[in-house]
Formats: sequence, structure tokens, C-alpha cells
Amino acid sequence: MILRDAAANRGPFRLAIIGAGPAGFYGAYRVMSRIEHAVVDMYEKLPVPYGLVRFGVAPDHPEIKKCQDKFTEVANSPRFNFVGNLDIGRDLPLAALLPHYNAVLFAYGASQDRRLGIPGEDQLEGIYSARGFVGWYNGLPEYANLSPKLDLGDEAIIIGQGNVALDVARILLSDVDRLRKTDITERALAALSESKVKRVRIVGRRGPLQASFTIKEIRELMTLEGVAFNPVDTTLFPSDPTKLPRVQKRLTQLLMKGSTTASSSAEKSWALNFLRSPTSFVGSPRNSNKLTAMEFVKTAFQGQDHSDPKAKVQPTAETSTIPASLAFRSIGYKSEALPGMEQVGIPFDESTGTIPNASSGRVIAASSEKTGTLTYVPGLYCTGWVKNGPTGVIATTMEDAFSSAEAIAEDWEAGISLANGDVTEFPKRGWDSLKADSMVRSRQTVSWENWQKIEAEERKRGEFKGKEREKFTSIPDMLDFVH
Repeated sequence: MILRDAAANRGPFRLAIIGAGPAGFYGAYRVMSRIEHAVVDMYEKLPVPYGLVRFGVAPDHPEIKKCQDKFTEVANSPRFNFVGNLDIGRDLPLAALLPHYNAVLFAYGASQDRRLGIPGEDQLEGIYSARGFVGWYNGLPEYANLSPKLDLGDEAIIIGQGNVALDVARILLSDVDRLRKTDITERALAALSESKVKRVRIVGRRGPLQASFTIKEIRELMTLEGVAFNPVDTTLFPSDPTKLPRVQKRLTQLLMKGSTTASSSAEKSWALNFLRSPTSFVGSPRNSNKLTAMEFVKTAFQGQDHSDPKAKVQPTAETSTIPASLAFRSIGYKSEALPGMEQVGIPFDESTGTIPNASSGRVIAASSEKTGTLTYVPGLYCTGWVKNGPTGVIATTMEDAFSSAEAIAEDWEAGISLANGDVTEFPKRGWDSLKADSMVRSRQTVSWENWQKIEAEERKRGEFKGKEREKFTSIPDMLDFVH
């Protein structure tokens, strides 16, 4: 249902969305569908939109990126403004932004990766975060100059067993020619062409039925040409897999079946090592700064039900050492609080990297913990990773964004909006007012039209090289091109 009369005495609804990834675009789409005449201003600290879809989705997964077509449809509306290259909290304080809006939806992602906190992590050459590696081959400016040394040896270890870990493994093991027509960066192609990695181990603390990877990702690795899979210890599976729930049963059958390439004919291989917890990175005796191995402690299940997805493990006295010249930590991401959140009364949970919220996406007031009464901060909402942590896929992100958007529409209909707004601005004018601010004028902001010019140039450069696009990987280069 479209809300047609809720804003009759308040002017058109004005929403700020912070973050231009899938959560932000799906939230914008739903709000603009539900609230008649609603205007959405989307702020993004990078000059380009799409967030995780552009910089996180693997280059050999173009089908997942098709959601960009929907986002483009949203952005082409005259009721939508994209404001790129403006870092809210730093370039523009939250205290300056809030008075110009009826509501704000925080939809930004994770800018930090979780660390292992074990000896050698910060000292040895050859250790990378999966976030950094993925950002590097996808052209994220922050990691454009990462230059991972893929020619140090043939053994790589990935700590963590989520889909990102499997993406890293697949890129390391893929024939480079398979990637040439994707939007992977030319710099990454050059480094992967010189890679010596032949064997990849993906290591997790628990068992196969507790791992967070999906069947699709496992199947892709199982069918990778010229790459064999080292069998999993069958004692880690139930004696009768047919009694497992459907998804667990299919996953078990896939892992027990193995790869389509025999070990005898494979040039490369990969393995899933379970019940191992890392304790240290080990340097080479000949070069103490170079990674040569990782040490692990074996873990064991607590209790008898090893098929429970929430089954816990505990360390044992048994240890092992696995050789490695490269290591990637892939144990999760974290969002960070925006500068100035605390000053304007927006809580943030540093331990989870999320804004405290109800399932509806309404931001829970910091006073709730002290008073014991659940209260919300009027007009403030969140969605995506800053709401739930780094979990889910594009489809679940869409559902979550729709849920938060529904809460926004319901509250607007009920007369609830930002309580600390500047009452002298009526109706709220959002970006139309803020773009005249001296702090904003000092920045080279990027409009949707500017982004379309960047995208057209990327496609032009890609066509010349026989690929979908060749991304800009430098923010100054992007800005020089459009300004």
C-alpha cells in the first residue's frame, strides 16, 4: 500500500541512506514504493556505488551482480540522489546531516576484518586478510596496491570456512584464462599468472556440518577443471546421512562424493581441514620474516551430536603443523561506528560491530539498557551488516532491507520522525540544503550522472581488453575523469 496522505501536513518525506550497497538500494526501492513523493538521498564514501556487489562478489559470479540493474532503475528516479565521495561523519558531521531529514537509514557495510590474535600474525610476510585479497582482485581502491606475493611457494592456508574463504580458494586455484573475461583487475591477472600456489587448505575449528559455506560454493570448487579434492575423513559424518535435514544431507553427499578431477591427473588440489584451531604462524629458520608453516591445536566436539549446526568444540592436547607460504584469515568482518554517533545519541555495539536494533531495524536508544524499558530513537533505522553483522546473501539482504523500510513507512504514517531536526526547515530539504554547506563544497562529490560516465569508461576499457569492464582502482583517477 502506498501512503498517500500521511505527509499532508509535513511536506514530502525525506530520507538519508548512508551506504550505497545492496542493503541501501533495496531499502530505497521499498521506501520510494511505499511512501508517495518520498525523496531519498544516498550517501557513499567512495565515488562509486554498489558496495559489496562491486567489490565483494567474486568476478566469476556475474549472475549475482545482475541486481545492479534494479539498483540502476531505482537511481534513475527523479526522487533519488546519489552523493558519492562524501564520508558521513568525517566529511560531513552527523550533527549537520540529521536536521535536514525526516529519517536516516544506516546501511553501510563492514570496514574491518576480524583478526586471529595469534603470534606471528603481524610480523611475517605472506599473511593477508581475505577482505584485503578480495578487495585487491575486485579493484577496491583501499587495496589496489596490496600486491600479494603469490610466488613465495605452492602451499596456501585459509583460516575460516565461509563462502569468502571458498572464493579466495577458487581464485587461487583457477586457470587464469578462465578469469580473463571477467571484471577482475589486470593487476590481479598479472599476479595470478605468476602464482606458484598448487595446494590450498581451508581450515575450520568445527566440523563439516557446522561450516558456513554453501552447497553452491562447494560444488564450484568440486568441478574446477584440473583441480582435485582431498577426501574428508568420513568419521566426521553421521553413519546414515539420509536422516539429516535436506540441506545438510545434500552437503554431506557432495563432500563424500568429492571432485570430478582425479588426484592422479590434477595439477592442483584443495582440502577442507576440520577440527583445527590456529595457535601461531611460524617463520622460516632461514628467513625469520617469511611464513613457512602454521601451528594448530586439534579440537573435539562437546557432546555426541556432531550434526548439530550449533555444536561446540573444545581444544585437546594434540597439535599439528601444516606447511604454508601463504595464509589468509577469513573469520568475519566488522562494521565500525561512524564518527560523531555517540554525540548525537546513536548507540553502537563495538563487540558485535552493529547498531543496537529491533528486528524491524528501529535503532534502540542507549537509555534502554539503563532503564530496562525498550525505547527507540525516533527516525533512525539500520539494515544490512551494520544491523545484523556480516551474514547472509543478496536475497536475505533484500528481505532485511524491506523489513527496515516497512518500519520507516509505518512510523512516517504514525507521525514519527527525527526528534532532533531543525524545526525551521520545513519541509526537510536534505541534499538540496546540504550541498550548499561549506564542508560539502570543499569535497568533489560524485553524482549519479558522474558515476554513469565512470561506468561507461570502464566498459569501454574492458571492451578493448575483451572483458566486461576494466575498473578504475584509484579514487583520484575517478575524480579527475569526471571533474
